[in-house]
Amino acid sequence: MKKNLLFALLLPLASFSQENKFAQLDQQLPTPNEYRNAAGAPGHNYYQQKADYKIEVELNDEEQKIIGSETITYTNNSPDELTYLWIQLDQNVRALDSDSKLISVSKMEDFHSLSDINKRLIEFDGGFKIQEVTNTSGRDLEYAINKTMLRINLDKPLSPNSSISFKIKWWYNINDRMKIGGRSGFEHFEENDNYLYTIAQWFPRMCVYSDVEGWQNKQFLGRGEFTLPFGDYDVSITVPSDHVVGATGELQNAGSILSAKQKSRLKKALNSDSPVLIVTQEEAEEAEKKKEKGTKTWNFKAKNVRDFAFASSRKFMWDAQGVKIGDKNVMAMSYYPKEGNPLWERYSTKLVAHTLKSYSKYTVDYPYPVAISVHSKWIGMEYPMICFNGGRPDADGTYSERTKYGMWGVIIHEVGHNFFPMIINSDERQWTWMDEGLNTFVQYLTEQEWERGYPSRRGPAHLITDYMRGNKDYISPIMTNSESIWQFGNNAYGKPATALNILRETIMGRELFDYAFKTYCERWKFKHPSPADFFRSMEDASAVDLDWFWRSWFYTTDHVDISLDAVNWSTLDSQNPVVEKAINKANDESSPEFIGDARNRESIKETVNERDDTIDDHYAKADPYEVSEQEQEQYETFKSKLSEEELALLAANKQFYELKFSNIGGIPMPIILQFTFEDESKELVRIPAEIWRRHEEKVSKVFIFDQKVKSIALDPFLETADTDVNNNSWPQKQAPTKFDLFKNKGSSHYH
Repeated sequence: MKKNLLFALLLPLASFSQENKFAQLDQQLPTPNEYRNAAGAPGHNYYQQKADYKIEVELNDEEQKIIGSETITYTNNSPDELTYLWIQLDQNVRALDSDSKLISVSKMEDFHSLSDINKRLIEFDGGFKIQEVTNTSGRDLEYAINKTMLRINLDKPLSPNSSISFKIKWWYNINDRMKIGGRSGFEHFEENDNYLYTIAQWFPRMCVYSDVEGWQNKQFLGRGEFTLPFGDYDVSITVPSDHVVGATGELQNAGSILSAKQKSRLKKALNSDSPVLIVTQEEAEEAEKKKEKGTKTWNFKAKNVRDFAFASSRKFMWDAQGVKIGDKNVMAMSYYPKEGNPLWERYSTKLVAHTLKSYSKYTVDYPYPVAISVHSKWIGMEYPMICFNGGRPDADGTYSERTKYGMWGVIIHEVGHNFFPMIINSDERQWTWMDEGLNTFVQYLTEQEWERGYPSRRGPAHLITDYMRGNKDYISPIMTNSESIWQFGNNAYGKPATALNILRETIMGRELFDYAFKTYCERWKFKHPSPADFFRSMEDASAVDLDWFWRSWFYTTDHVDISLDAVNWSTLDSQNPVVEKAINKANDESSPEFIGDARNRESIKETVNERDDTIDDHYAKADPYEVSEQEQEQYETFKSKLSEEELALLAANKQFYELKFSNIGGIPMPIILQFTFEDESKELVRIPAEIWRRHEEKVSKVFIFDQKVKSIALDPFLETADTDVNNNSWPQKQAPTKFDLFKNKGSSHYH
């Protein structure tokens, strides 16, 4: 509705929210201290423990067993005496008495097929069989096992700035991933009775001891991944003599393991900008057929890593190329069976190289000498310098676009995990989003640099709206422990990645965000950051108060739904009777006719005054739109009291638009408006989220333009994750909806 006014004063609309989104987060975050300061950086007394490993392991290809012994040297850099040590036994999640089976919820409708039933009936004993725990002299140490944790009771406390070495011997049965699943295990190729092994969580590993919570010894229930201290590794892996092994670290004995041709190819690959085959498909196929007897031992060393994994098979092809990162030349490598071609030979190592470059730009320079992608059906899982990735063509070598993009995405994602959490080493057991969410965000940036218009699954704001407007009974805050999350993929991957993308594109801008994000990464490389360290670093390096954003996006299950409720159009009353009466006349003439008047013309054949000419008076009627002398004199008097500036303002015919908004979803966000005027020109207005700081439910804003507005669009570029676009326009537009008749039963295998 158009209104006339001489002066308008905008008053905020009163509102009150029990949870003030703009309150500071101080009460939610731990108090800064000497270990972690208020800026989000390591404090002046920050410490972390060190765990060095010397391991000898045998892969038994006949019985599918791992048999190993290790010497761990553990250094206590904390200010505390330690009376015991905690060690992770993650394979015990597959022990016959594991809690993971008992606590899993199931329903009859979960059993869709006979294979589902068989999978649940399999009795597989995959837990660690601990044979010895001794000191370096061979004397038994007292220990206790609690499910997936082993505690060594020390004879005397381990004092600060001292070390202890001890030995553990063990073995376990390797799981068949194709039958019972798992992050690691084997795949059996029945056609020629060969195996492909992707081996991880395969040795007893030290838990993290930190200033945040002491020992991180939460039980492994299958979802919360692996929090580990950094250290140096010296690992000797004994496998069948015709196997090819890829592993964390650098191969130390290539001279005795590889053929002369393979060594020459490997040397060539280091300075090649495209993949060079070290082991060709012909050589791999020959090994599959021959199956040589005997064993070989591959020795790898890795410095300052938090874990170690390896892959082994006689089926492997192996290619590599050099990648320049800073002043280092890194080897990007891939291992894959013939079943992975033509996809893997064509793309894998190129994707590894691209991912290292892109992530190094946004986070830290990749510090390690190698980065490996291993092909194994379905799986996607990450470890320092090596990851296991799915994406297999059909048996005839053809593949769909979906398979190709799935392979590209999983390789970028898993190689990206070298940065989160292998280098920037957050607590995965507690906070999945700190590795998966941050990694998925940089994955999105990397995908967009790989192919223009890459159809990324996560990152853009509009892709998260279905999840965020869903049933809150099955949605968790991001700040939820890994094992307790509803909708794991959306919660730990999608929503945090989207939040960071919104920060980068809408809240902070790319320059401020990229600087702050890189600052966080540089501060915490090779260290153990907490959520508070991330939150504080992002604010400290940008001078942007983001407490409202962390509170809304990370601590609640609210969603974004800002509604453009009303638009009131006004102009200034010029007081000029000539102008104003002309406007009134035009408005009256353009007004629609009352329906009763129109119908009366048809239904009333003759009125009384039409029949009786004595009814009507006969005098000249005044023209309501004619300006009288008195009105003109009053206007001249009014003008004489105005300044030149005020007269100019009255003559400018400014257009006033009052817009009223509601925050229906609960998350305050910037109000982004695109005005389209009658001449089709446009103006974009970005109002910071702080407009909601005192009135979180309803606000209003007056805009003044030189011409009339034709239409208004709220969030015109779909950048705020607004879950209902039907209340985002004036005049209102209705977006079409579709019946969801078919549910996607596919699942993601990223980790």
